[in-house]
Amino acid sequence: MIEQHWIVLAGEEAGPKSNKMGGIWEVIDAEATTLASLPESDDLYESNILVLGPNYRYTGADWNTGVNRVTDMSELKPMEVGEELKSALDILAKENISVATGSRAVNDVNIGYLLFDCNEFDSIITGYGDEEMTLSNRVKREAYELAGLNSLEYEKTGYGREYTHYLNLSYAISEFVRAFVTIGTEKAKKYHDEDISRFAISLLPRISVSLHCHEFGVFYAIARLKKLGIPVRTVATLHATIPGRGWGYQSIEKFSTGDSTWSAWTPVGNAMLESLARYADVVTFVGDSTRKEAKLFHGLDGMVVRNGISTDRWEIDWDKKDRCREHIQNFVADNLKQFVGGDFNPKHIIPIFTISRIELENKGYPDLLDALIVYDRLLNSEVLGGALEDDVRVVCFLITAHGPKSTDKLPEGFPINLPDEIVVGEELRLKKMVEERKLECLNLATSRRVAAIPYPQWAGVNDGALGLSTDEVMAGCVAGIFPSRYEPFLLTGLEAGKEATPSIVSRICGFSDALKSTKRLVTIGMGGVVVVDNIDLSYTEIVVDYALAIDYFTRTFLQDKVKYSLLSEEAYMLAKAMNWTDPVSQYYKMLVRDR
Repeated sequence: MIEQHWIVLAGEEAGPKSNKMGGIWEVIDAEATTLASLPESDDLYESNILVLGPNYRYTGADWNTGVNRVTDMSELKPMEVGEELKSALDILAKENISVATGSRAVNDVNIGYLLFDCNEFDSIITGYGDEEMTLSNRVKREAYELAGLNSLEYEKTGYGREYTHYLNLSYAISEFVRAFVTIGTEKAKKYHDEDISRFAISLLPRISVSLHCHEFGVFYAIARLKKLGIPVRTVATLHATIPGRGWGYQSIEKFSTGDSTWSAWTPVGNAMLESLARYADVVTFVGDSTRKEAKLFHGLDGMVVRNGISTDRWEIDWDKKDRCREHIQNFVADNLKQFVGGDFNPKHIIPIFTISRIELENKGYPDLLDALIVYDRLLNSEVLGGALEDDVRVVCFLITAHGPKSTDKLPEGFPINLPDEIVVGEELRLKKMVEERKLECLNLATSRRVAAIPYPQWAGVNDGALGLSTDEVMAGCVAGIFPSRYEPFLLTGLEAGKEATPSIVSRICGFSDALKSTKRLVTIGMGGVVVVDNIDLSYTEIVVDYALAIDYFTRTFLQDKVKYSLLSEEAYMLAKAMNWTDPVSQYYKMLVRDR
């Protein structure tokens, strides 16, 4: 019997880049790409690769109205569909489940994409038992019977649309896998003679599937397959936990006290989906803190497989860094002159940045702003003492937003010119936090040498602000600072390193332990990535340490270009060392262990 082995990667953000909602798209895409690039060895088997996710066909289809994704498959090529795969898709078509297909090649290996339109489930009429109902209601009833999910309660909540979408997507994923794995048995059923049926099955390829589900939104697919008795090897990866996100930075206290209660604002339905990871053959976590959360809140345990980052070049692009930094410096100087007044020397404007979701406390914005106040006094003292020139100014971009903003609604000079009417919710609160500390740009001409610039927009070449992609912003800034109080892994720290930009990270971040094994190029000083202990130190000590680290990078940049270059190389070496080969090899061996 010929065997076909398929590795199926599934997730809410799986698919083309237009399905991106956060950092998990990069993880799934990197896993697919790296799987296609793994070298052949005795431990690695030839497998076919499929990526399964949602298909948002039109504006408004996305449950996440803030992002409002529309799936764009234009960069994918038509998918070559073999007989067995076509038969499985035909079964879904009979259920009126719409599937869009596509493919792309990596190192001559085709990666197939199957994207499901789950918005149609409420209009598809089907049967369950002796009753006629919509497919969505059938999915909910079956989920209650198989996994005890009380969808009637969850769908009434504020996250009800999100929960229902995840349930439908999980059903579509599991139904495809079920149909694909059992296709030989289904075809043989047309033969009434048992011997002939067995002979027919022996002539057909045996389809084996290993399913890797990223994040809670698709964990019901694993549970459903297990409950239906479908022989599939499964891995569930948690990138955070729902109860942990609910508590945020307070999760540290929960660990120490062993308090496993969920906060009152935890979306219980989504958390129940997350708990279904227990049906997986292997459960993995992207960091030790996520593992601790899962063990505390769900009773789950497994192994830590870190995230990685893709580095597509072997050398630092110093020209890019110089070009982007000069662009940022000129942008700031020109707009300060126009909207603040006074002449500023672009070469002495030092840009630093942070970028994150708009979770102000979880991402440590109060800590960062307080640190900038301390740093302003440090910088002022250094100028008065003659260590630095009087016209040095440091600006910190706070890149966080509820969603992308239409550029035709942004004022000239945005975000240095930032009127209240264009910011909403937490964006406005952050702006007020900056103003309360007198860190706004207006004061750079008088009392301050340091300013915080809220950047309530998704950074991009057409963002109506710097006009740089995220990687160009990172490349052009002198340092990045990521003071998170709650952070399962922090890919942004590695992304800064990929651009050879030194960074400051909090100890709570999931990848800080990796620094212990990183080669040092600068034996005296803090190194290219500085870790601030925000677990055991007092708040005052934490804030001062952030300020000292900022001072270390900015002063080194101004006074010792050779040393700063070495710090940049250290940050880059860490990113290269944290590539995807090792974690994806671990995933691969988990998925094919029994073959």
